[in-house]
Order: sequence, then structure tokens, then C-alpha cells
Amino acid sequence: MGAALDAITHPEGAGSGAASGQPLGVRFLVFPQPPFIPGYEKPEVVWIGASAGPILAGPSDSRMYVANPVEPKSPYAAPYIPPYSGLLQPPVEPGADGHFDHIGPGSPAFLSTHSFACAHRVLDICESYVGRSIPWFFEPTLERLEIVPRIPNWENAQSGFGFLELGESEPGNSASSFALNFDAVAHEMGHLILLSELGILQGDGRDSDFFSYHEAIADFISLLGLLQFDTALDRLLRRTGGNLLLHNELDKFSELSDEKQLRSFNNSLRIGDVGSDVHDQSKPFAAGLFDCLIEVFQSLQFERGTSDIDPRKFSDLRRQMVPALIEEGLRAPKASYELKHFATKAALQDARDIVGEAVVRSWRYLEPDSLTFEVAAAAFLEAASRGRGVAYMDQLEDCMRWRGIL
Repeated sequence: MGAALDAITHPEGAGSGAASGQPLGVRFLVFPQPPFIPGYEKPEVVWIGASAGPILAGPSDSRMYVANPVEPKSPYAAPYIPPYSGLLQPPVEPGADGHFDHIGPGSPAFLSTHSFACAHRVLDICESYVGRSIPWFFEPTLERLEIVPRIPNWENAQSGFGFLELGESEPGNSASSFALNFDAVAHEMGHLILLSELGILQGDGRDSDFFSYHEAIADFISLLGLLQFDTALDRLLRRTGGNLLLHNELDKFSELSDEKQLRSFNNSLRIGDVGSDVHDQSKPFAAGLFDCLIEVFQSLQFERGTSDIDPRKFSDLRRQMVPALIEEGLRAPKASYELKHFATKAALQDARDIVGEAVVRSWRYLEPDSLTFEVAAAAFLEAASRGRGVAYMDQLEDCMRWRGIL
């Protein structure tokens, strides 16, 4: 019945996806957050567009492919680069309809389809913001990105010259698999996309914030990716009553368990508060972008009548109030919030795209060896002024100044 209904509602996509040219893209199942996080136990159906040609067995297309080794492999390290030369598991085949959403979490093939879909979705998001295809930085040496969905007994994920590798610290324990963690995949894809758009260092980076900027942007791209999932949008807005300053899955990067995450966007750190570690140095800039997102979101709500809080007062409220007062001052009564959920959701989607577009389009103004956070903030503001962010310039600049970046 499901196939028949799909043929009725999407007649141009019925039948074999490859045979029909995949006009609507290809369906996959993806967890917006790791499945051990309450509320995310079931994957969401996502469509991966066919902008890079048909998606075939593997999964694979002209931009990336999955290579799933039969024997455990060591992570890539110089001078070794793809393609993997060992024996591989058979490529995962699409269903008779050309889609991969028949492969669920219980299937051995799911790590392959899930990691491919996560990686491709992040690339599609960034390309949609920049408005064109993003060529890989490792071309023409390698034409496609190789995705290794499982390296046993390795608690890490890494990306590099033509590869994305995902570890599994406890074989057989899905909670330890980075291939099932959209945040982790999105973070690594953020590095690859930024290298492809920004380029690589020619010097040693001693006078540049290149590496810490990379970490900030990779984190923020994972946040933008999360906001593309309906499951995540509905859950976090209903859970917080629209008050995104309450701690929730939006302000965390790469959750490892229900109570543990690597980094949080919602912090009070300024440039002068962090040490020399690149991950620590990245926090104020990533948090500044999070501030910008929240400021635009709040402004849109006020403009559209879904919030009574004047955005001119919002910054002081956010910066001065303790968490308990933030909750009391901004959370709407549950019944009241439900009446405006979809309007609030639309405002968050618009804020996501306004800030996301400015971030991605700011890269055209940056050079790796002269990149500092101050230069990056100025480039972000320049890109915002040339797009929909122009209406919020004072707030965006204020966010970066408060973090000590400007």
C-alpha cells in the first residue's frame, strides 16, 4: 500500500529511481540526533537530491561513495589516501523503487546508507546557501569523497584528503558509532567543505586563527544541519516553548549520551576567556554565531507577533538574567505556545537561513593565511549586508562585539 500511495502522490517519482532520473531525489532514513537521545529513537525520512547525478548502489554518486572494508582498517594517515585497496563489502543496493529508506537501523547496511545520507545532506545544505556546486579541494587528484562508515575499536571521526572515516569504539554497540551521529558527520563535512571553499594554508598559520575558525564553523554547520530536520525543530520548540536560551539539543555539539556533549554553543565566553587550544579558541566565535541566530529568531517573532519581547531589550535580557529568570521571563505557557507553534517554527527556519547564508557566503572574503576572528566577523557582516541579514545588521554586529571579536 505504501508503494501504491507513493505512486499516486508522486507519480513522476514512481518506479525505479534510476530509471526515472530520480526527479525528486532519493529517500534515506536518518537520525537527526543519536538514537539514544530521548525523542530521537526513530529515524526521519529525508530526500537527497540528484544534483550530482543518480544515486546508485554503494550508496554512491559522482561526488561521494561508501567503502565498507571487510577487514578492520587503520585510519588514513599520511602518505596514505583513498581509494581503499582492500576487500570491500558488497555495495548496498537501492530498493526496486530506487530508494534506500527500506534499509532500517536493524540492517547491517544501515551504517553505509546513514553515513552517506548525512554527508550528502550537509553538502547539499551548504551548496544551497552558496548557490552553486562546491568542488572538492582534493580534485583533480581524487574525483570523489570516500566514506568509511565503520572502523572498529576507534573512538573518533576524521576527514582529510578525499576521505571521511567514522569510528565505533565498542563493536556491536550502536551508541558508540560515529556513523549514527549526525552532528559528528556534519562537523567533519564542515571541515571538508570549508577547505574546499576557503583553501588551505600556505604558511604555518602562526599569525592566523585558521584552525580555531575551522572548528567553530564545523560546529556551526552541524547546528545548521540539525535545524533542517522537522523532528528536531518540532521537538526543541515544543520542549522549550520557543525559548531557545534554555539548554536543549540545539546548543550542543555532538552529544555522546543524554547528559554529555563535547561543546555547548550557549555559553558566556569571550575571546579573552579562552586558552591556546584550538577547540577552546573556537568557542566564542561559534557562540557569537549562535547569538546571531537567536537574535534574528527573536526579532522575527516580534515582527510577526508571536513574541511580545522587543528585540531591543532582548540582548540585555539574555546577557544579564540567570537561567531561572530566563526560563520564567521567556517561556510561554504550554497551551499558549501550541497556538503559535508553526509560526514560531517558520521564524526559526528563516533565522537559520539568514544566518546560515551569511556564514557560507562570507568565505569568499577570506584568505587562510590572514584569517583572524575579527576578519571573519567582518566578512560575516559583509555577507549579511548583501543578503537578507541587512535588516539585522546592528544586532549581528552587537553580538560579535559582545564576544570581544570586533
